[in-house]
Amino acid sequence: MTDHDFAERSEALRDRYRTTLGAVPHAVEDRLRVAQAFGRLPTEEAFTALRHIVLADSPLGGRVQQLVHFGQLLALGRTEPARIHARGALHAGAGIADLVGVAETALITSGTPAYALGIEIVVELLEDKGGTAEHGQCGDASSPGVRTRSRPLPPA
Repeated sequence: MTDHDFAERSEALRDRYRTTLGAVPHAVEDRLRVAQAFGRLPTEEAFTALRHIVLADSPLGGRVQQLVHFGQLLALGRTEPARIHARGALHAGAGIADLVGVAETALITSGTPAYALGIEIVVELLEDKGGTAEHGQCGDASSPGVRTRSRPLPPA
């Protein structure tokens, strides 16, 4: 495979991540470097195609699928992937209140560590956007049936 072919094919993979998550995670760039070094781009292409089917073509829809993914990663204690999928959920139209709801569900299913991780990620997202704990102050989409009141986060 020529360098031009690799560049073109790997950029197509990056575009899939941009579509799903709004950005290309660092881990994807790492995998692409390994794929290039060892001639394993077809493995990454197959993985990305399966991932696209499961996430983008899910009967759950992109928003719910990203929220499920976020919750599963909280339960597993996978901090960085959970951050990526929290952002992916926002990119897919979820709201901050949805992420809080997932974190609260993780409390029941997986305990305090999962809940604490979820809330830590929510706070980071709020801080990144300069928002408050009011739903809608992070540039997030509205969540059907969710009502919240405006309240700034307490000082750290």
